[in-house]
Amino acid sequence: MLEISGIETFHGETQALFGPSLRVGEAEVVALLGPNGAGKTTTIRSVLGLSPPRAGQIRFDGTDITRMPTHRITRMGVGWVPDDRRVFPMLSGRRNLALGARRTRFRAWRQEEVCEIFPALDHLMVRDCEAMSGGELQMVAISRALLGSPGIVLFDEPSQGLAPKIVQDVLKTVRKMKAEGIASLIVEQNALAALEVSDRVYVMDRGRIVHEGDARELLDNAALRRRLIGM
Repeated sequence: MLEISGIETFHGETQALFGPSLRVGEAEVVALLGPNGAGKTTTIRSVLGLSPPRAGQIRFDGTDITRMPTHRITRMGVGWVPDDRRVFPMLSGRRNLALGARRTRFRAWRQEEVCEIFPALDHLMVRDCEAMSGGELQMVAISRALLGSPGIVLFDEPSQGLAPKIVQDVLKTVRKMKAEGIASLIVEQNALAALEVSDRVYVMDRGRIVHEGDARELLDNAALRRRLIGM
């Protein structure tokens, strides 16, 4: 579904990524872990075309998207749940969801379906987003990504600032997406939460991949976790 091969991405003249390669299969959940500044968010921005790599290749669903504009990438079926939600604060939940709705070759979702995943959305449809809590905004952001008919969703710190109950709702949504055939790439500081729902894991440090393996193995191996990510 997604294949990143040896990309090199810069912020101005400062190189942030030094050739990481990773893949996400169809309906697979992959965690991307590492310390702050490791290059995880830059990897997501590279996929989305927000920080285009100067070298290497990114393929989605068999198509080279390395230097495509962002709007074309999302219309192909790449969903995004950013760490700061990026909703329109002066618009209602319903309007924000409507702005994200599109059709791709992947499974189409309806508003009624995302309300089944997040029952509280029923009451948020008429409320302006500026009056919502962090957890409520995250429900809107994830639902907006689903209404874009994605083949893969890129999550950037989905548990950031959320209560434990909401974090569990987010993890439940990732499992639901997997069951529906949607792949996920999860960048997350809460490594245990990410590993709990992931099939495989990559660990980054200083713009490079330093570990690739089975997520369950890393979840069960505390010594390896401490060595790789300090947990």
